[in-house]
Amino acid sequence: MPELPEVETTLRGIEPHISGSVIEQLRVYNGSLRWPVTEGISEIVKGQRLLSLTRRAKYLLLHLEQGSMMVHLGMSGSLRLVDPGSERRKHDHIEMHMSNGKCLRYHDPRRFGAWLWSQDGHPQLDHLGPEPLTEAFNGKRLFDLSRQRKIAVKPFIMDNKTVVGVGNIYASEALFRSGIRPDRSAGRISQQRYKELAGHIKDVLQAAIEQGGTTLRDFVNGNGEPGYFQQTLMVYGRGTEPCINCQKPLREIRLGQRSSVFCAHCQR
Repeated sequence: MPELPEVETTLRGIEPHISGSVIEQLRVYNGSLRWPVTEGISEIVKGQRLLSLTRRAKYLLLHLEQGSMMVHLGMSGSLRLVDPGSERRKHDHIEMHMSNGKCLRYHDPRRFGAWLWSQDGHPQLDHLGPEPLTEAFNGKRLFDLSRQRKIAVKPFIMDNKTVVGVGNIYASEALFRSGIRPDRSAGRISQQRYKELAGHIKDVLQAAIEQGGTTLRDFVNGNGEPGYFQQTLMVYGRGTEPCINCQKPLREIRLGQRSSVFCAHCQR
C-alpha cells in the first residue's frame, strides 16, 4: 500500500498544478470507499478555491476556503493528473475538474481509500504521533515510550501513536540499517540505539521521497510515474536471499500478521 513517501511524492507531484485554482466540478462515480464519500461533497466544494495541499501521516489534506477534504489512498489508491477528455478507466472513482483546465483523477481498485469533507477538522488525525521528519521525533521519544513495553520493536515503531508513517517497508529497512532485530522487545533497547534508529528512519524515508517512493503493486505518482526506491531495498521482500553485508541468508518471520525480513547475523 502507499506509505508516507508515496503520499508525499503524490502531494509534490500534483500541488503545483492545482493549488490556487477553483474547483469547477467534483464528480463522484463510486462513493463506496472504506469510509463512504461525504454525502453532498460535490455541491459543497463546487466553486471553492483550493488554497493549499498538505500531508498528515498518510492523509492528504486539500484546504479550501470553507473547510478541507481529507484523502487517503488506502491499499491501492492513486491520484493522477489526466487530460480532462481522456477515457475514464475501470476503478476511476472520483475526478476533480479545476478552473485552470487541470483534472485530478482518483483510481482505487480495492476501494480502501477515503474522500471526506469537514469544516472544522478531521477526528482521524486527533491522536496521531509526530511526523518522522520533524524535530519532534527523535531517539529520546522512542526510548521514553518504550520503557516497560514487551511489544516487539517493529510494530512499536509502526504504531501511529509512536510516530506516523513508518510502514512495513521502511520499518524493515531502518531496523536493518540500525542492526536491530525486528522481534527484539522494544523495552530492552538502549537510548543510544534508539537514537541511531530514529536517524535511520529519517534517512530511509527521505531517500525514498527523493527517489519517488517505492513501486510495489499499484503505486504511481501524480504524473503516473513509478517510484524507484524499491531498487535499493536491503531486506524488504528479499527473504532467503543473501544479506548484502555478510552474505548469509536473510530470515523471514511473521510479526503482527506482517512479513518481516532480517539478518540474524547483522541484526541483534
